[in-house]
Amino acid sequence: MITTGRSMRCRSTRKKVLLALYRVRGPVYYAALGILVANLVLGPLLSQDGVLQIRVIILVVAVLVVVMCVLLSVLVPRWPATPPGQVVHPPVQGRWLGMNSPVSKVPSHGVRVYGQTYAIDLVHDPDGTPRPTFGGPIVRAAHEYPAFGQPVFAMVTGTVVRASDWRRDHRARSNWFGLIYLMVEGAVREIGGPGFIVGNHVTIRTDDSVYATIAHLQRRSITVQVGDRVTAGTRIGACGNSGNSSEPHVHAQLMDRMALWTAQGVPMVFADITLDTNPEKVDALPKNEQRMTSSIVPQQIGGHCDDWIGPE
Repeated sequence: MITTGRSMRCRSTRKKVLLALYRVRGPVYYAALGILVANLVLGPLLSQDGVLQIRVIILVVAVLVVVMCVLLSVLVPRWPATPPGQVVHPPVQGRWLGMNSPVSKVPSHGVRVYGQTYAIDLVHDPDGTPRPTFGGPIVRAAHEYPAFGQPVFAMVTGTVVRASDWRRDHRARSNWFGLIYLMVEGAVREIGGPGFIVGNHVTIRTDDSVYATIAHLQRRSITVQVGDRVTAGTRIGACGNSGNSSEPHVHAQLMDRMALWTAQGVPMVFADITLDTNPEKVDALPKNEQRMTSSIVPQQIGGHCDDWIGPE
């Protein structure tokens, strides 16, 4: 019995260590990748015998760290239990189209870094104002999209802990060549850290220490500042096209940490929305390519969603 107890404690300790490493895999991975890139660039300058030995050791360690981070990303996500879903105020009003939805796939954006596991993208799709169709020019002006400049609202009641809106709104990438260019841009933005990926954003901490982030906001549109106490439904900015964004849209997510580097995603549903043409109001998220309409007035909305439904 004593041996069994010690074995269980050892397994529990190992699991905690692996989960801790999993949280910091992002910055560790990019640090190791930076060392590998620096080795390629500066290698010819560091060819002396003594320096060469140190360089080889650092190179081997960096490769092992990259492999470890990849293995952590593949194996560890199966272990943590899915946290309870949160019912939140929709960050938008009117009719919007769901994209990269966790109802259709988890992780919704293909990766779990930056707390994006259960994030969703929303594209404005109002009646009578069609979005520019995909194709044609490589880039389009952001203001050609109906989402650009639309008001964005706080999803939760809490305290603003991050508010950044100095990044520019770039042109939308509107065909396949534009998307390929965006992928290259994204790789460059990764060097600058998650702030250059999410662009202009606001993060609000609830009293239960859940963090709600809304990203890709319009430059100079944010109406709150760090330390402000806001109520769910309060206008906090406008939809933009900053950061790693192909077209103006609202990116919304919940996290268990403030730091995007180490945060894990938390499921959520929007309160009192309608889906497609069904007039019944539900607490839900739209699937990919599914329309949702939010017409609720700003108010405090909160609580848990015990019947979180993931991909079908």
